[in-house]
Amino acid sequence: MKPLNPSPRITEAESEVMKLLWQKEPLSASEIIEKLTEQMSWSDQTVKTFLNRLHKKNAIRFEKSGRTYLYYPLVSHDDYLKAENKSFLNRFYDGAVGMLCAKFLEEEKLSDRDIEQLQRLLDQRKKDGSGA
Repeated sequence: MKPLNPSPRITEAESEVMKLLWQKEPLSASEIIEKLTEQMSWSDQTVKTFLNRLHKKNAIRFEKSGRTYLYYPLVSHDDYLKAENKSFLNRFYDGAVGMLCAKFLEEEKLSDRDIEQLQRLLDQRKKDGSGA
């Protein structure tokens, strides 16, 4: 299997198509259209437009199988999340992950288990020398 691409800029609407492909691949165009017209109330043409955009961005590929087009993701869900997280961090916190974490911890209720998991992660990062 060829390596997945780094994440191109995928819009929120386009991510709905990607979510389906990350759950199950390949999917035919008709399967994607059926699911998204049901879930999102989008027209067939809207879904086809998103498929075309994602293909042009190299986020998906397709294979023709008879009269059916089968779609596959070229961007992993993990790579997409990393890119989106980095974009969010840069836009709202000027890249300062500590500020993001501090704000999140101020606002959200954490269970003792959550706190223990975070403490283990922080301790591990400190031990590995990856926190500077």
